[in-house]
Amino acid sequence: MHRTARAAGPASSIARTVPGPDTPSLLTLGPRGTPRAAVVIAHGGRSRGTARDSNLRSPALRMLPFLLDLARCGRRLGLASGQLRYRLVGYNEGDPVADVEWALERVAERYGVPVCLLGHSMGARAALRAAGHPSVVSVVALAPWCPPAEPVEQLEGRTVVIAHGEDDRVTDPARSLEFARRAQPVASRLARFELGGTGHTMLRRLAAWQSLARRLTLGTLELRPLEGRFASAFALPADEAVRIRE
Repeated sequence: MHRTARAAGPASSIARTVPGPDTPSLLTLGPRGTPRAAVVIAHGGRSRGTARDSNLRSPALRMLPFLLDLARCGRRLGLASGQLRYRLVGYNEGDPVADVEWALERVAERYGVPVCLLGHSMGARAALRAAGHPSVVSVVALAPWCPPAEPVEQLEGRTVVIAHGEDDRVTDPARSLEFARRAQPVASRLARFELGGTGHTMLRRLAAWQSLARRLTLGTLELRPLEGRFASAFALPADEAVRIRE
């Protein structure tokens, strides 16, 4: 059951929240009609870096097709789709986590609806870290950067989906597997998918990445029923649910 209680605010077709030059920004494609849920997309970055981020950098452009795909399929269902631009390109000491939390506050103020966090690489790490926000009901983490000893307690009560390409040479699939096993007893439900024939950039098998992200985002937000193999993924035995071949 979704946990947000704030009243939904007015929707617009396109909105950009940019309070100032030293803050993040959130490009939002609003729903048609009454907002029912939202997705916040967090793109990749670097382990460290103090250069200002840009929506024209390749990590941000890489997630643009995901934003447009979700907006196209979800707007009539009441989905507001937003993509975050960070303040800085680096993770540093957790800068993008604070930026994701900033975006969640903006979505809560504007819409007051349940949120799915969809992140890639560094953005997936930030999304998993920020999942304790009261509006978050699910996280879809694509090729997540999962250093050892990442916290999992913030995932309590959330639906967690992890997807990793088997050919990833940037973020280690073995690390996301270890993370999934630790998070499994904490999350309300968790599934981890292993995509063959694709790596970190998701350019190979892009359609498969997009399909997985779309179906699980809409499904975990209860805007559409989870389809057969995705619904059954959460019911698998623990050791199978973290190694689902896709």
